[in-house]
Amino acid sequence: MAWLAVVPAGLYFTYLQYPPENVSGNGGTLISLIIFAAIILFMPIVINGTAIFLIQWVTLAAFIKYGLFVEILLMQLSIIPFVFRLRVAKQDWHRLPLNSMMFFLVSLFSGLLFFGLGGIVGSKGIETLILPILFYQVASVLINQILLYAYLRFMVGEPIGFFSKDFIWDLIYNMIMLPLALSLYYLTFQLGVFASILIGVPFISLTIIMKLYNSSEKINLYLQKAGEIGHQLTERLKVTEVLDIFIEKITSTLPVEYAYILDCYDPDLVLIRRVENGRRMPNDLPPLKKGEGLSGRVWDSGESMLFTSKKEWQDIAEGYMPEDVESVLCVPIVRNQKVRGILLLATSKKKAYEKMQLMIVDILCSYFGVAMENARHHEMTKHNSERCALTDLYNYRYFEDLLALEFNYLESGQRRCLSLIMLDLDHFKAINDTYGHQGGNEILKGLSNHLVELIGVAGTVARYGGEEFVILLPDIENQPAFQIAEKVRRHIADTPFLLHDSLNGQDRRKMVRITASIGVATAPVDADDPLALIRHADRALYTGAKQLGRNRVAQYVK
Repeated sequence: MAWLAVVPAGLYFTYLQYPPENVSGNGGTLISLIIFAAIILFMPIVINGTAIFLIQWVTLAAFIKYGLFVEILLMQLSIIPFVFRLRVAKQDWHRLPLNSMMFFLVSLFSGLLFFGLGGIVGSKGIETLILPILFYQVASVLINQILLYAYLRFMVGEPIGFFSKDFIWDLIYNMIMLPLALSLYYLTFQLGVFASILIGVPFISLTIIMKLYNSSEKINLYLQKAGEIGHQLTERLKVTEVLDIFIEKITSTLPVEYAYILDCYDPDLVLIRRVENGRRMPNDLPPLKKGEGLSGRVWDSGESMLFTSKKEWQDIAEGYMPEDVESVLCVPIVRNQKVRGILLLATSKKKAYEKMQLMIVDILCSYFGVAMENARHHEMTKHNSERCALTDLYNYRYFEDLLALEFNYLESGQRRCLSLIMLDLDHFKAINDTYGHQGGNEILKGLSNHLVELIGVAGTVARYGGEEFVILLPDIENQPAFQIAEKVRRHIADTPFLLHDSLNGQDRRKMVRITASIGVATAPVDADDPLALIRHADRALYTGAKQLGRNRVAQYVK
């Protein structure tokens, strides 16, 4: 509504008050300036990721030669390639009338200042032109900053300073380009159409060189980041840490709103990490098959896919794709010449990804594949070194280390007390003799599962050796520990265990009942070091439970 009230009426007013001058016989020169301005808009200079459109020196030359209306019209027409080059999304289309209105006001007030200071359109005298045009340049930057500051501060609510870095650089660029604008203006008198070619070819060539240089710098920066990320990934020894760092780094390096990592579990492609708009989401999306959807096709072909808009991928995508997605990058995670997983990155912006970025993501996926394999091997090795191969409970070595650590917590005041339950199955040799060692192993595995369910997060269950088990209970005093032990004893006595009778040659399934004797000791009341706690719990087990008839719980008595 503001644009409708300002720009059309403003253009009509400008045309009446400041109509085009010197156009007759110079139409070709004007057209060449318009074409030159459009070319500049499609070839911005990128510095530190910011696209700089150096068009004002061309519009300035057009203003001095043809007047205010031509300059305003040229700036308004420049919005079309400007928006196209910036790939403005639908939700940002309000920027079109906003920028149009700002460009109009900047041109109008700067031009009025030029005329107010005695500036004359088409003047060949540099001495009468230099002061008004200098003020025109400064005013255009200043007015633009005032309008931008007012919009961001009072309408958007963004707290910004007036003299920002962008404002300073904008002023510097305009002052640097002023001599070039004056050179173009004076050359038009002598060369006409060829003035734009004479000035434009070196300028455009320089722009291309700077663009190539910026691209190489950008690639070097990406490669440097990829190397740093690779080092960080390979330093991690946990799968979850590798996943977290990889997602965090890749979403901060590239324009990513949606990131999915899928693992290849033949024949399924299973989602193992899902991040949307910076938030980790549950992995509750259904698995894909090889050749199914974008990820399935990448798995099948082993080749990356890059899409710049929805119309390119919407006919082949299945799942994992939010409604607003436009650009998609789908890359295989390869290890030992085999696809082990898939990385899918997506954003709502069109043409958000380039082939150069695809190359960087390929490198990062190689680092990620190595890091994941190393982390999984480490976790498997660590698991095997800490766990009993039969029961999958913690083993004696892990239990000793944990007990020493808990005693350190106890001595430093981080723990109030520490209880230990020691459990031994009654007459277990008879089980092995009657049903075979395989049958005995089945009972040990079944008992282990029951103990883990019974204790839960209250403590740690470990296999101490043979048919002996220990349960470590931090911050649980003697009497509550005794009650837990009694609960465990009753559960074992009341629960029949299923096994295969492998000794009679018929491999029959049988339900067998067993009992357990249990001893309980608590630090610091019963022991002041780890070995003493184990010894006293063991003594309670044998003297207080085994020797008094078995299938009972006994506390350590000094």
